[in-house]
Amino acid sequence: MSARQAPRPLTMASLENVAAFYLERYASSRENLRRVLLRRVARATRDDDTAAEEGRALVEALIARYVAAGLVDDKRYAEARAAGLARAGASRFKIRGKLMQKGVTRDEIDQAIETLDERGEGSELTAACALIRRKRLGPYRKPADRAEFRQKDLAAMARAGFSIDLARRLLRAADVAALEQMARGEDQD
Repeated sequence: MSARQAPRPLTMASLENVAAFYLERYASSRENLRRVLLRRVARATRDDDTAAEEGRALVEALIARYVAAGLVDDKRYAEARAAGLARAGASRFKIRGKLMQKGVTRDEIDQAIETLDERGEGSELTAACALIRRKRLGPYRKPADRAEFRQKDLAAMARAGFSIDLARRLLRAADVAALEQMARGEDQD
């Protein structure tokens, strides 16, 4: 077993490099970026409480600068993440949970969901249909297999945060065309 490499010294430049590299790859909320940087500080200052405190101060200063410069914007992040999750078939419940995990405030989450509604992107019906399509549930199954997998399909919809009534209604669609018609709002069952 090899000895662990000593961490590099903690400087503002090294934290900026970590933050820039992270933000190049991922969109992030202020709190999520803080967690990423604080993990780096903890790793670099394992046995030095004074350096750890200085590192935390550097992280706070860096985040304040990034927020002021517009590089980190929780409102924009929440709106983009909520829209992406809705397109992928996430329920509002799941969207709220994912955004809360990333440290977005309740007010910003509420605003992001309101924005989805205003744009017409956030309906539970559309998201549920997207999930059914992506997971190949209900009408996407072979007709002979639908009854056998009905409970499993309902469970998958429930785990995703959709109401049982909505799940039942959509999974009862006769075929894919009927489901797509429901997704467009043309069939009010």
